[in-house]
Amino acid sequence: MVAARPKKTTKTATPVDTPKEVEVHIALGARLKQRRLEAKLTLAELADRSGFGKAYLSRIENGKKVPPIGTLSRITDVLGIEAASLLTENPHPAWRGVSVVKKTDKRPTVMGGSQFGYDYFALTDATTGRALQPFLFSFPDKVDKFVFFEHEGEEMMHVLTGRVEWQVGMDKFVLEPGDTIHFDSRIPHRGHCLSGPATALVVMFSPAGSKANLA
Repeated sequence: MVAARPKKTTKTATPVDTPKEVEVHIALGARLKQRRLEAKLTLAELADRSGFGKAYLSRIENGKKVPPIGTLSRITDVLGIEAASLLTENPHPAWRGVSVVKKTDKRPTVMGGSQFGYDYFALTDATTGRALQPFLFSFPDKVDKFVFFEHEGEEMMHVLTGRVEWQVGMDKFVLEPGDTIHFDSRIPHRGHCLSGPATALVVMFSPAGSKANLA
């Protein structure tokens, strides 16, 4: 009997963050730490109130971990601020009842990099006292089968380009340009692009004083 040859296994290279992405992640973490200190909360207190581990929050503040937008929203709920306020260099913009961001303006950005693959761009500079938070999302082509996102509030997604498979709970939907989905963001959800890059307008609504139950 001839022994079967072992099958060759191909190792998938782990994506590496670019220097620019690392810079963005460090800046986000520094802003989070600043806002936590302004709220007079220790890292342990923020961990207790948000439900996340102290070590996990420390890694975010040190720029070593990039939280998904749902997780970021849950943390900022505790601090009484909007998630988008951590994506901009100016955390205290003046709100005068209207915000206009031209396409040539520099937009606050978080690149998913090697973390979850989602890239999101804040579409407004109204980051103080606003419950409505709009983002431009770019989707990864694959998602970890164990990773879902959930947070308090509602979410609406309008596909702009490409095709997206979006899952809410046990239901999966294939969305194309012009399609819109609106769902309770407390239900576990996630998605990825199909056959090429895809982008969508995502609008999140977090009730005042709300607190998510899970990450």
